[in-house]
Formats: sequence, structure tokens, C-alpha cells
Amino acid sequence: MIDRDALAQERGSLTWPELERHFARGVVVVVDPTLDLLDVAQAMARDERETFATWMGQGLVLQAQDAHARAWQASSQTLEAIVVAPWVLVSETPGASSIAH
Repeated sequence: MIDRDALAQERGSLTWPELERHFARGVVVVVDPTLDLLDVAQAMARDERETFATWMGQGLVLQAQDAHARAWQASSQTLEAIVVAPWVLVSETPGASSIAH
């Protein structure tokens, strides 16, 4: 099982050109900035399905959509990201313009 420290080492920043190929593969998961990205990554790594179902039901975690891709492509926004293979979890950095979920 992946521990929190190992996940923290996978944390970084990505721009759209770096994220685009992952989006094309359908593996980008958008995390609402009200959630801690590291907490979400840890829940994913632990396969906490009920937690994810709750977040998804609340619209706090969802698979990236075309609207996200268009907004990221049109901006120079940097996204915070953590890889939990095969998924790439992303969250808008504080102060970035919000994308409708």
C-alpha cells in the first residue's frame, strides 16, 4: 500500500501541454480545491470506494471533461497534480479561475 509520504513525493505542478496526453487517455480526475489533493490521492490508493462515491455524488471528484480541457488549453493555468497510477489527479491551484464541474 502506498503511504502518504510516498504520495507526497508524487505531487507536482502540471500545465495543459503536460496534462494533455493523460486527458486523451481518459485518466485525468479533477479534484475540487476544497478537498486536500493528498487526502484524495490517499483514498484512491487505498481503494476507498465509499469515500469516492460520496465525493463524486457531491461533484467534488470527477473525471475531466472536454470543458475542463478547453479551459486549461485556453489559459496558462498551472494545476496541482498527483499520480496514482493509472490516474492523474489534478486540482486548480489557489487563485486560479474556477472551471465549472
